[in-house]
This record gives sequence, C-alpha cells and structure tokens, in this order.
Amino acid sequence: MTSARTVTVGTASAAPGTTVRGVIPVTELGGGTPLAIPVVVINGAAPGRCFWVNGAIHGDEPEGPLACQIALAEVDPAQLAGTLVLCPVLNVPAFEAAQRGNPLDTFTYDMNRIYPGRPDGYLSERVAAAHAAAMGPVADLEISIHSGGAHSFLDKAIFVDERPESVELATAMGPGWGCIMSSFNPTGSPMAYMKELGKVGITVELGGRSATSPKEFARVGRELADSILNILRHYEMYPGDAAYPSPRYRGQQQALLAPASGIFLPEPGVEFLTMMRQGDSIARIVNVFGDTLARLEAPADGMFFGLRALPNVTTGDWCCFFCKVEGRRD
Repeated sequence: MTSARTVTVGTASAAPGTTVRGVIPVTELGGGTPLAIPVVVINGAAPGRCFWVNGAIHGDEPEGPLACQIALAEVDPAQLAGTLVLCPVLNVPAFEAAQRGNPLDTFTYDMNRIYPGRPDGYLSERVAAAHAAAMGPVADLEISIHSGGAHSFLDKAIFVDERPESVELATAMGPGWGCIMSSFNPTGSPMAYMKELGKVGITVELGGRSATSPKEFARVGRELADSILNILRHYEMYPGDAAYPSPRYRGQQQALLAPASGIFLPEPGVEFLTMMRQGDSIARIVNVFGDTLARLEAPADGMFFGLRALPNVTTGDWCCFFCKVEGRRD
C-alpha cells in the first residue's frame, strides 16, 4: 500500500487523517424506526492494516462499548498508520434489552453461535450478515470483546484458533493476557469468520456482573482500551512500544457445573489466573445451614478464569470456567 485511502464502512466514509461516525444499516422495525449497527472509522493519515474491534455481540456485556469509547477519545488519526474500526455494539436489540441475545428472536438468540448469519434469515442472522458484509472486505485484524455478562465475572482470557497469526494477535493484547486457550467454538463467531476469509480474529474476555461497580467497570474499560492501543503499537500502527504478557499459557476451557443445589462459596484465598494443582479446592456448595454438600476441585493442573456472580445455585448450574493448562507458549 503506497498511500492512505478513504475507508468506507456502512454510512461512515473517512478520508485519511479523519474520524467519522456512522451506521451499518440492517432493516426497519415495525414501529417505523431503523435498525442499524453503530460504527466509527478512524482512518490514519498513513497507510497500514485495518484493525476492527467488536463489542456487545452479547447484549449484557457492556465492557466492549466502554473500551471503544475510550479508544475513540484517545486515538489520533493524524498519528495512525492504517485504520481502526470500532463497532461498540454489534447486537443492538440485545444491548437495548440488556440480555445475552435479542429476546424477540428465539431461534437465533445467541449471535455468537450463528455468525455470519444469513441475509434472508431470522432477525439476528440478518444483523450478523449485515455486519459481516461490512467487516469482511475491510478488516485485516479483529477482536471481539466479551465478559461474564449478567451471570459471572471472567478475568483476562483469550480464545485463539491456534494459527501463529492468531496467537500473535492474542500476545499483542499485552500484560496480564497470558491465559490463551484453543477456541472451543470453531464456527459461528466473528473470529471463525475471519479465519474463513484467511484473516485473523480472536475472542477476549474480561469483566461481568461482579465488576460493574463504578470503579471496577472503569478499570475494566481502561484495561481493554489499553489492549486496543497495545495492538496498534504491536503492528506498528501507532506510536509507542508494545508490552507483552509473561508467562503465556496454552490450554483448553472446561466448564465446572454444580454437583448439588445450595450456596456457592469460593474458598478463601483462591485467585483468578493463578496456577493450581489437580484436586485443589476451588469452592464449596453449602446448604442454607452452612453444611458442606459438595466441593468443586481443579479438574487438572491449570487456573480458573471465571466464577459465577450469584451464590445461589441449582444442581447443574454453571459455576466456574477452568483453563486446563497444557504448557507454556513462551
């Protein structure tokens, strides 16, 4: 690429060195209002890659929108080489309902399982298809920002497709992002779609219900925005030196479910993203009198990166996300 060019995404068309807001049109709703996906194109004065950030594909995960707001305020297009596209809210109906998916769309409720959708499908499929049609031709790199949403807190964790370029993008997230797992969902996500196109995307997790107090929500947004900036620096799109996580682990996710009904009590002193040995106690489930009914233990050597937010559980409820560590990536 020898010179910067105008970049157009939906209604946002940004000349080199400018920032433009717009939308990706989808359809018109029954009440006569348009359904569209908000988007920001920050087009650098110099040529380079296009890095695309997606937030709120799940509507109860507002951390992505906050990170995009911070990045929008801080990235100067005059200093940028290439393009940063911010899509703060991908699943607009779900975000407006503050639910994981669009509550009016039963058959395609979870957009992160049906992406890139179908242009003639159910409503969520049409939203996904409009987004994919806009992102696919433009983006070179993509991250989808997730969190524990309404049900849990997830600490810094990343899912990759294990290609070297996917692991590189994960590493570019910066310090603290050393829990890098193989994707459990090879289809149905923006990350998987980018791989189909011969490009690269990753899924990142941070935040959720236990971290929505003003101080904690601000911290999570700041850390995610710092990672956006670190990625720009890693790929030499923005001034400054990138920093990297150490150690970096390779692993697989395992969901731990409640073996009994009661109150979920994490063990005192257990910490997120801290190596444990197989059999170490993570939490107890007690009845309303405090009697221990069951224990959750580390299923392998590794670390937990997610815990449920509400202590009351029923047998079979999700309690914990555990990374079974298979080795180091360093």
